[in-house]
Amino acid sequence: MKKTVNGIITSLLAAGALLGTLTLSSCEKKEESKTVKVGILHSLSGTMAISETSVRDAEMLAIKEINSKGGVLGKLIEVVQEDGASEPQIFAEKARKLIQNNKVATIFGCWTSASRKAVKPVVEETGALLWYPVQYEGMEASPNIMYMGAAPNQQAVPAVEFCAEKFGKNMFLVGSDYVFPRTANKIIKAQLANIGGTVAGEEYTPMGHTDFATIVSKIQSAKPDCIINTLNGDSNVAFFKQLTDAGITAESIPVMSFSIAEEEVGGVGIENLKGHYVAWNYYQTTKTAQNDAFVKAYKSSYGEKRVTDDPIEAGYIGVYLWAMAAEKAGSFDVEKVRTAAKGLTFDAPEGKVTLDGSNQHIYKPVRIGKINETGLIDEVWATSGAVKPDPYLSTYDWAKGL
Repeated sequence: MKKTVNGIITSLLAAGALLGTLTLSSCEKKEESKTVKVGILHSLSGTMAISETSVRDAEMLAIKEINSKGGVLGKLIEVVQEDGASEPQIFAEKARKLIQNNKVATIFGCWTSASRKAVKPVVEETGALLWYPVQYEGMEASPNIMYMGAAPNQQAVPAVEFCAEKFGKNMFLVGSDYVFPRTANKIIKAQLANIGGTVAGEEYTPMGHTDFATIVSKIQSAKPDCIINTLNGDSNVAFFKQLTDAGITAESIPVMSFSIAEEEVGGVGIENLKGHYVAWNYYQTTKTAQNDAFVKAYKSSYGEKRVTDDPIEAGYIGVYLWAMAAEKAGSFDVEKVRTAAKGLTFDAPEGKVTLDGSNQHIYKPVRIGKINETGLIDEVWATSGAVKPDPYLSTYDWAKGL
């Protein structure tokens, strides 16, 4: 009888333990179902932190706004953040960690094309999805990347046309030594050849480079009509200061930059940038009702002295388009989200944007701006509406074979 009683007690204890385990497991599952994880992968240290930290902030703002309205598909967005540290290999490693260890539904991140190209095989191999927020050199359309920044026909090509008409066709090319500047300049050289322009000089420096004495001297000797600048990160600080110190001003030799926006102006120095030009699709001064609300929300979250700019706004767009695509798909499954994203439109701060289903870039207006004495950028030229993305420049005869 004693054995029987002991057996009953043991069975009851085992059943209780099993019930407890099942209850705990159910609770854990229920708790997990309340959120969806996304990865944010930007350089929060190193030479690119000057640009990427603010993009992270914009993505976090969009997530906060979406969560305040109930999240996506009834789930709040949970952020897993990683630092790419301005090193492409670290970007690849962190992307793999986010996908395989953290099980994120998607990744928002990268800036340089080197970092994007390092992450590209990772997202393709794992079937993940990257929302990339920066203008780039084109010649790419991965099914696992959504391109929120400008394709070359939405930035570089119209910028060169503007410079040729306003300043002249003899241009000096300066860039960081990696894929974006070299590919962009290959496109620009073909474009210049087509319009009867000339290249006064072409120079590249490592990321983070600070000694531009030799290049500045070459610019002085070449006397170009303008400079096309594809330097990235904090190299711009040294470059523009040394230009100014050498007496090269916006009036004598204007610079058209592709990677300097409002966020970088403060770091480079207004005194070194005033009067120079930039090519983007959005500025803090862009006049839309959506931009008024965006600038107000950004400053409210991060301080009145903070500024918005094109990559910041593109990062913000990416989060909203992902959320819209997931809602439309009724799922966080990458393939379903990717399919649902085709043709989506969003009333963005820059104006209405549409995601092109054939290449996963977005229709964007093109804006040329001039840096003013307050550090903001005044629009001096713009297209009449959004421009269809053409990452391979297939609509330009002179670009064939690039």
